[in-house]
Amino acid sequence: MTKSIISALQIGSSPAGKAETLSAILSQEQEIRSTGANLVVMPEAVLGGYPKGETFGTRLGYRLPQGREAFAAYYENAIELPGPETEELAGLSARTGANLVVGVIERGGNTLYCTALFFTPEEGLVAKHRKLMPTGTERLIWGQGDGSTMPVIDTGAGRIGAAICWENHMPLLRTALYAKGIEIWCAPTVDERDVWQASMRHIAHEGRCFLVSACQYQPSPKELGVTVEDWDDARPLINGGSMIVGPLGDVLAGPLTGREGLVTAEIDRSELVRARYDFDVVGHYARPDVFSLNVDERPKATVRFTG
Repeated sequence: MTKSIISALQIGSSPAGKAETLSAILSQEQEIRSTGANLVVMPEAVLGGYPKGETFGTRLGYRLPQGREAFAAYYENAIELPGPETEELAGLSARTGANLVVGVIERGGNTLYCTALFFTPEEGLVAKHRKLMPTGTERLIWGQGDGSTMPVIDTGAGRIGAAICWENHMPLLRTALYAKGIEIWCAPTVDERDVWQASMRHIAHEGRCFLVSACQYQPSPKELGVTVEDWDDARPLINGGSMIVGPLGDVLAGPLTGREGLVTAEIDRSELVRARYDFDVVGHYARPDVFSLNVDERPKATVRFTG
């Protein structure tokens, strides 16, 4: 069976915390069922939160006590793997029959990671991808993933993998995922800009794969009742833009802006062979005699004990 239905769930983190956000995700069960979705991709950091505009009290060369308090609260809102939240998401996957890719903030000891979790209806949580390179000041609050969490997995919807937000701009990461035979590229993000949508079309066209970009939607600071420095109070904090793209760069659904919602398209993976007829990025169009890429997938640990 080469046909499947794929979706992006455009939803935002609740200011009230992870429990309320999880409840909002679970409330989409009937909507997911009604579409018959085989795959649902959710935004970056949707469970755990993307604290847009927060400085965490950091200035070059020093940190303020209130920043440590802000980080402690953010840490508290992150999730453990496995944990009650992953059990709930596994249940949602099983009940709907949809594979899920969910952006979370993961606790790993006292370090936080921006992570994409993979759930299948049959096995629940099966894999994760930790963001390799946090962008800009995200580096203040998130650790870096390593090459051990770059899965491309077989699902009923197709072979899926994920790159989170500006990881999508990393050519070598893209090449590694292409080489793993990715068929459906999942892109959890908080980037709402038009240029992001152009990048999504480029990646689908470059990789000759289907692509699902799922972006958060966050209302304006005024509606949320918060203050965000140097941001227009009336402008949405994150305006969405979730979309689905085909292997020739054609937009199949979306972009959805200005509200929460489910973006859905039916795809046929047999189109991938036709799309790669004249451009197979890691096949006949590659030049291994000139270019090569080595990927280190070993997990990295600061301390190793042998006994």
